[in-house]
Order: sequence, then structure tokens, then C-alpha cells
Amino acid sequence: MKSEDDTSLPEWLRDAHAETLGIRAGIARTGEGEHGEPIFTTSSYVFDSAADAAARFSGDTGGNVYSRYTNPTVRVFEKRLAALENAESAVGTASGMSAILATCMAFLTHGDHVVCSRDVFGSTVGLFDKYLPRMGVSVSFVPLGDLDAWRAAATPKTKLFYCETPSNPICEVADIRALAAIAGEFEARLVVDNCFCTPALQKPLEHGADIVIHSATKYLDGQGRMLGGAVVGSAEDMAEVTNFIRTCGPSMSPFNAWVFLKGLETLSLRMKAHSENAYKLAHWLKERPEISRVHYSGLVDHPGHQLASRQQSGFGGVLSFDLLGGQQAAWRFIDAAVLMSLTANLGDVKTTIVHPATTTHGRLPEAQRSAAGITPGLVRIAVGLEHIDDLKADCQRGFDAISV
Repeated sequence: MKSEDDTSLPEWLRDAHAETLGIRAGIARTGEGEHGEPIFTTSSYVFDSAADAAARFSGDTGGNVYSRYTNPTVRVFEKRLAALENAESAVGTASGMSAILATCMAFLTHGDHVVCSRDVFGSTVGLFDKYLPRMGVSVSFVPLGDLDAWRAAATPKTKLFYCETPSNPICEVADIRALAAIAGEFEARLVVDNCFCTPALQKPLEHGADIVIHSATKYLDGQGRMLGGAVVGSAEDMAEVTNFIRTCGPSMSPFNAWVFLKGLETLSLRMKAHSENAYKLAHWLKERPEISRVHYSGLVDHPGHQLASRQQSGFGGVLSFDLLGGQQAAWRFIDAAVLMSLTANLGDVKTTIVHPATTTHGRLPEAQRSAAGITPGLVRIAVGLEHIDDLKADCQRGFDAISV
């Protein structure tokens, strides 16, 4: 097997398309002749000698040390994801939130400052609003699309700019190049959560971002089976993240990594299909009188449509909409669904539906929810791969329940 330090792609893969990279990148066979990737279910590794053990622990030589931070199955996942993001390196983690935490712990210290878009996942807000201040790190929340607000919030102590694009749950779009330029003015890193698009539809590093975050739990898996996350960026930056993982242990399971590898093999195909289904459903929902607004960047009247068209190759599978009847209408709509799964997860081949104001963002103060556009009548649908006519029929059940 190749050393874990060999992160470069073979020459025959360097110009390959994403569909090929998702299947072939990172493979390192053991000598047994296996065609599929093996799962290394071992906690530790045997060394050739005491000197070999000392050299591996010190980093003087390559080789596996302990599966908390060196595991061959996890390494294949990391190399494949890095190839898809056109990055030097990636680090697997136990969950998407642990990927965010690892990034913060690697690059922030007491007295530092973070600027974060206000419309991010509720647990991300909780980390930034509650736990980072305990470390002496201050955080300013700003509107995602207001570039002047980002610049005004930054200080000489700002070390990270953080955003999701498209955002969860109202699908706002960030200008990655513009944010990267502002972050550069303050010598801060721009961190972009690429969960909604994945590298199949968007590569933030190519637009100037420094670090990409993934919840592998979502589309990278694709079938709602496993928890996992990843941090992607330069080899130098990822070495810092690895040091945190090595010390503190929010590591990716080898079995989960193997499942994510299977997900990456079909990622490009699935994201195209998710995007196509969501595009059709968004246009259909837009004509419904019960809805005041549909949030989906594939709609030409979406404020971020032109920007999304430039920096994404598709509009993704997540949409949301505001029902005129507020929370009562939203709950009736959701409860009437029989095909869509009522669950907070997304990125599944099965369509999921949720009420963000009382679930994913329910712990946020009402003022924060309102500022982020999360109204009582907002419903989020992560469109799966069922037939579009069946999805429309399930939504119709929701509309019928509202009109009763």
C-alpha cells in the first residue's frame, strides 16, 4: 500500500472529470488484489521495530500509528474528497459539527474574532454564539449578502470568515470571490460550508475560499446511513486540523468512511438528479396561492440566481417556502405528507420535510430566527430522487389539509 504521505493523484487521473474522480481517486490496493476498497477495522498497528515505532510517532517516517488519526480507509475517503474539491488535502471527522469545531480549534485562540453569516445551521450558531465565547473568541453575525457588513464587522483580530452557500434553510447565496477578497484584506481565512452543493456542483476553493466544510452525513453519503464530516484545504492548514484530531479525537470511523466512499461514487449523478427534481418542484410550488415565497436559487426571481448561475453548476436539491397561514399551516402541511419523511436530515435519496422554526433552528431566539428569514410558516424540503409527480401529489395533500 502507498504511504499515507503520498497525496498526489496519479498522472492518469489528474485531468479526469468529477464522475471519474468520485470512483477512482484515492484507491490504494493492499496486494490482495481487491477491487473494492477494504475496511481497516483496527485500532492500532504493528511496527517493524522499536526504532520504526519511534520514527512513526515522531513523524520522521510515514506509516500508520493509531486509527484516531491514521487509518487507510479514512485516508482513501480523504484523498478522494480532496480530489473532487481540487484541494491539496482533506481531514475526515466524526460529524459535520466536529468538522466545524476542529477548524475553530485549529485556527482560533483567546482574543480572536470570527465574522459569520447569520443564516447558518442552528447548531453552528450555537457553537459560535455559546461555546466560542467561553474560549475568549468573539463572533459577529452579519447578513450573508451584505458585503459592506462583512467588511465593517471585521477587525485586526478577525481570523475566520464563515458562511454557508447556499444557506440553510432559505437558500441565500454568498459571493465567494468577494468574501475571499474582504477576508484577504484582514489576513483572515474564508471558510465555506459546501454541504448543500457538494463539489459536484460547487468548488469554493476555486473561487478563493481557504477552507471547505462538509457534513458527510448529507449528500456525500446520500442515503442517510452514517454520521461524518470533513475539512478540506491546503496541506499546511489540514496539518493543523489533523493535529487537533490526533489530540482530541473527533475522528471518522473506518466503516463510516467506507460508506462515504460508496456515496462519492454516485455523487455527481445524484446531485444532477436532486437538482433536476428540486428545480421542477420549485417552479410548481411558485404558482401555488397558499405560498407567499419560494426560496430556491434556481428560480430567476431569486436574489441570488445570477450569482448561483456563475459559481455553481447546478442549483441543488434543497428548497424552502413560506406558507401564508404561518405555523399552523406549516404543521398541517407537514403532517399531511405521507411520502416525504418528517426528519431534520437532508441529502437523502428519500425526500425529507421539516419545520425549521421549531426544529433545526428552534433553539435560536426569535429575533435571530426572524433576522435569518426563518418565519413561522417556513417549510424546508430536501428533494430526493422519487418521481416528481409523486412529490407533487404529496405536496398537494399538504395544500388540501390547509384548505380544510
